[in-house]
Amino acid sequence: MRIRRKKWAKAELDSAPFYIDHPEAFKGRWHEKFSKNQPIHIELGCGKGSFIASLASMHPEINYIAIDMIEAMLGLSKRNIEKAYQFKVPHNLYLIRCNIEQIYNVIDQTDFIERIYINFCNPWPKKKHNKKRLTHPKQLALYRNFLQENGEIYFKTDSDILFEDSLSYFTEMNFEIVAKTYDLHKDTIFESNIETEHEKMFSAEGIHIKALIAVKK
Repeated sequence: MRIRRKKWAKAELDSAPFYIDHPEAFKGRWHEKFSKNQPIHIELGCGKGSFIASLASMHPEINYIAIDMIEAMLGLSKRNIEKAYQFKVPHNLYLIRCNIEQIYNVIDQTDFIERIYINFCNPWPKKKHNKKRLTHPKQLALYRNFLQENGEIYFKTDSDILFEDSLSYFTEMNFEIVAKTYDLHKDTIFESNIETEHEKMFSAEGIHIKALIAVKK
């Protein structure tokens, strides 16, 4: 998603105690960074942050890391997180700036990540761009390095092509698809479904939301 630059974003992010601009320093030490030793879940490409803000504020028993690389998006995420936490500093959520293609610089196997959320990532429909997909085997290989055994990936998309290709990607990379649906709002497969901004928009247009849960084997 393209978004205009937000002049205020950098200053607000720099002042936020839950934002980390250079997260490489915490690679392998994320459990130490959080105030409580709890399972860690991450969202890749958090966008404006409404999903992770709602999820993390509803589940204080889980620690969360929300990742994006666009400063303007991170600025909007920061504001949405503050609203969800009623402007109190979250103890279980960090917002970090990172290129997901280089996530190996930020998280490793000693961080024991239990779950990854990938919501409405760019489908990159042209074949020459497929490797940029967040569910491409190249990326799944990176996630396998830090996702613990039996760790999960929750994936949602509006794209039929991306969904079908991703089913093959997960199988190729030795993930077991334990649940899937071609219409999430009719056949929910999650314990609860928090709608993202994209999800609401696509649903309003009559587009069915595709989703799956894949487990590392």
